[in-house]
Amino acid sequence: MQKTDFFNVGAAVLLALAVAPPAAVAQTAAEKATVDAAKAAGVVGEQADGFLGFVKPGDAAQQAAVASINAGRAQLYREAAAENKVSAAAAGASAFTNVIQGRVKPGEYYKPAGGGWTRK
Repeated sequence: MQKTDFFNVGAAVLLALAVAPPAAVAQTAAEKATVDAAKAAGVVGEQADGFLGFVKPGDAAQQAAVASINAGRAQLYREAAAENKVSAAAAGASAFTNVIQGRVKPGEYYKPAGGGWTRK
């Protein structure tokens, strides 16, 4: 995949996130609040594959919220992949590089490809 294709997939995922109804991303306000608090506490971070991951063990509510949000992201990545004729993994990686990584706030964690958890 060329760099411009990689960017286009990221843009497609961003567009899908912007216009998708809440049910399509499988994220409730409570789940978002739970994950946002877990990110701020250093429990949850963003991964290079475009999914949330645990920096350290989370409680049941955090695990459920992460699983739900990741399921919604997986659906968006499959849709973007089909539209752009790439794999869902490529769509997720593109989303991380072009959308998600830029939204990581200071103090939060992210995990780049091939690397360990890094605090921004």
